Amino acid sequence: MELPLECVELPGDAIEVGRVGDAWGVKGWFKVLAYSADPEAVFSSKLWYLLAPERGTAPFEGARLLRIREARDHSGVIVACVNGIDERDGALALRGCRIFVRRASFPSTKPDEFYWVDLIGLAVINREGVALGHVRDLLQTAAQTVLVVGYLHGDAQRERLIPFVASHVDAVDQVGRCIRVDWQADY
Repeated sequence: MELPLECVELPGDAIEVGRVGDAWGVKGWFKVLAYSADPEAVFSSKLWYLLAPERGTAPFEGARLLRIREARDHSGVIVACVNGIDERDGALALRGCRIFVRRASFPSTKPDEFYWVDLIGLAVINREGVALGHVRDLLQTAAQTVLVVGYLHGDAQRERLIPFVASHVDAVDQVGRCIRVDWQADY
């Protein structure tokens, strides 16, 4: 099926925020499977970029631009409709496609709030000035968010798990690209 979607370059600040689920209804709407429990980034932009699923087939190659007519929460499920897709078959053709949004379009954060994507790659340094590694990922546990800090130990890659809470995190310096923590290298 030929989709009426504009072929574009994926912007350099594009962040993957979810993927297209199944079709929703018969008028071209589809479900969005957001990667965040608070999908404000999905709602904040009227331009989404699609890439084909990592596995399987897609009706296009390269990045495609979606101009959002409407995206909303419907009983705990995000549903969206876009310009150019007005029937169920068009929505079905997008199943599994990955959705990207420009980082510049994310809503502003409050002081001491951070998007996870902005923390990944930051150096982690303790109070004594010892480099503990770089943030590789974050985990959400029932109790708190945890920094997954990767580092080299000899020739082997290792990980430290540091709770991302005020008692262990002294400061996050996004400009200086580091996080200062009260944590020891032998923890």
